[in-house]
Amino acid sequence: MTPEAMAAVFAAGVGAGAINSVVGSGTLITFPVLLATGLPPVTATVSNALGLIPGSISGAIGYRQELRGQGRRVLKLGSGALLGGLAGAALLLTLPADAFETIVPVLVGLALLLVAFQPQIGRLVQRRRARNGTSPRRDGGPLLFTGLTLASVYGGYFTAAQGIIYLSLMGMLMDEPLQRLNAVKNVLAAVVNTVAALFFLFAADFEWTAVGLLAVGSGLGGYVGAKVGRRFSPAVLRALVVTVGTVALVQLLLR
Repeated sequence: MTPEAMAAVFAAGVGAGAINSVVGSGTLITFPVLLATGLPPVTATVSNALGLIPGSISGAIGYRQELRGQGRRVLKLGSGALLGGLAGAALLLTLPADAFETIVPVLVGLALLLVAFQPQIGRLVQRRRARNGTSPRRDGGPLLFTGLTLASVYGGYFTAAQGIIYLSLMGMLMDEPLQRLNAVKNVLAAVVNTVAALFFLFAADFEWTAVGLLAVGSGLGGYVGAKVGRRFSPAVLRALVVTVGTVALVQLLLR
């Protein structure tokens, strides 16, 4: 790898780490850069998963204040993320490379709509609960667990816009501030990236130089991104999610 390519991979790692901690979709920065260095698609995907682990962890650490009081919720949802991430990693090595190309833009587009209209959806859900005399479940119930587990299967396969799908599902099914949901999202992404990467260590080829550069860059970017992102108001954070997600959707459609 040339010095220019190494610098590009490191910079992509910083950007991806920052974006992942606040929104998600950092893979849409790093993956094209890895391909441009000459890595085959599967090797690039595996190297990307390994290299972005520090960014996911540092992003979760940066949001540790918002994680207070959510330990049981994280453990429950994290178990689904672990199983889903492992299944997605296995699918990456067995399915054709274009297996998810049709469904991914649909998932991302639907997730963007749910995030954009989360306040309106939340009010509708609250009115329905008031009529039925029910209260929201702190963990989102079986529907959220199932949805996040399936989203984690996709995350273990590719990860692009995975965080946006997480936020849309949690925002629809849990009555919590967006920043607290974002903190949970970072932990779930860290679980998926880690379990997928451990699977890849024993089952796939990867490029250590790219992994190292992404690891250092994403670790730095994830922590800085969390420090900045925690200061955003819900409206600003939602607008950022929709903006980045729209760019991700366009890029996915043009691939």
